[in-house]
Amino acid sequence: MILKGSQRGGARQLALHLLNDRDNDHVVVQELRGFMAGDLYGALVETQAIAKGTRCRQPVFSLSMSPPKDEAVNLEALYAAADRAEEALGLSGQPRAMVVHEKNGRRHAHVVWSRIDAEQMKAINLPHFKIRLSNLSKDLYLEHGWELPEGHRTNQWKNPLNFTLAEWQQAKRLDMDPREIKMVFRDAWAQSDNLASFRHALEERGFFLAKGDKRGFVALDIHGEAFAVARWAGVKTKDVTAKLGDAVRLPGVEAVRLDTRKRMSKQLRGYLAKDRAQKQQDMKPLKDAQARMVKGHRMERARLDEGQKKRFEAESTIRAARFRRGLGAVMDVLTGRHFKTRRENEQEAFEGLKRDRAQRETLFAAQMRERVILQKGIDDRAARLRFERMRLARHLVSMLRVSGQGASRQQSRNAKRDFGMEI
Repeated sequence: MILKGSQRGGARQLALHLLNDRDNDHVVVQELRGFMAGDLYGALVETQAIAKGTRCRQPVFSLSMSPPKDEAVNLEALYAAADRAEEALGLSGQPRAMVVHEKNGRRHAHVVWSRIDAEQMKAINLPHFKIRLSNLSKDLYLEHGWELPEGHRTNQWKNPLNFTLAEWQQAKRLDMDPREIKMVFRDAWAQSDNLASFRHALEERGFFLAKGDKRGFVALDIHGEAFAVARWAGVKTKDVTAKLGDAVRLPGVEAVRLDTRKRMSKQLRGYLAKDRAQKQQDMKPLKDAQARMVKGHRMERARLDEGQKKRFEAESTIRAARFRRGLGAVMDVLTGRHFKTRRENEQEAFEGLKRDRAQRETLFAAQMRERVILQKGIDDRAARLRFERMRLARHLVSMLRVSGQGASRQQSRNAKRDFGMEI
């Protein structure tokens, strides 16, 4: 599984992020170990408070564990991975919290450790933690028999379609797949040998070159969103300069945005808005089904938790009744019966804990199977809509070119007919 870790402060913000059930179907605080507080928020605030007695500004280490998309990973595997990460990082025995998220038919986990050694009141150093996590990640893939991601197959081989968090967030704002955007830039770069050909190749795909304020060459889409050419094409800045020359020859970002807005008529903007609304409406039945399913699954889990809680209380009452009181209790201690009963009660309680966990896992697995089927339909529909959106962008650019070249009314009508819109 993919392991990504970081030292960080902001314990309160981290706790709120991990407990966020708006962006996740289900959130379960699976473990709290070594804290005085009995809840996640309190535990992380406690860590932050202890750190005030040191000079450490990043008192926690946060690790995300993401199994492969199509693999069903149980809790035991997540616990085992967390234990091995803890040992590899040198955090054995430190206070630890583990939160399991379920989203889009997948399960992943977050583990947070306190870096503060409470006895010595200093932060534990974590040298080379990225390398250690990378090595452990590869070991987990091999041990589970999962297909290795490209980043693990060969040293120094970086997948050209990998994208950063900033790139992902930028593409997400536009509701486009960042992998597709990167492919557009890479294809345009590969098929061009100078500024003119690269500019033409990008415009064919709905992007317009401009001179950025600090980033040199940038490309703007039809919404005016700017993309750094070097980053999205996956090349070095010096290579961009070598092929395209000096960006000073291009108009500025604001000039390109203004020109695009002028060339894009009100009617075309209406077409684009209408297309977005139609695609959102197309996804609405699936999104509504997802919301209903998540609500139903949460209710099932709540009923199970309530039932298990009542059973635990009833069983605890039975176990407590096995201890005699008064003189009988004294005799039981003297004869050793008291300690035998306590061991039996502890064993029963442990078996009950395992039984309850198995019941929860059985329910979670059944719900996950339902969620995976629905998510496949959502993913397939979203992929089709993204393809249509990219095709729409290309058609819009064709119409912008026609309008920018002083097209005749008949040419405009032909473009609209090709665009598939009513006239």
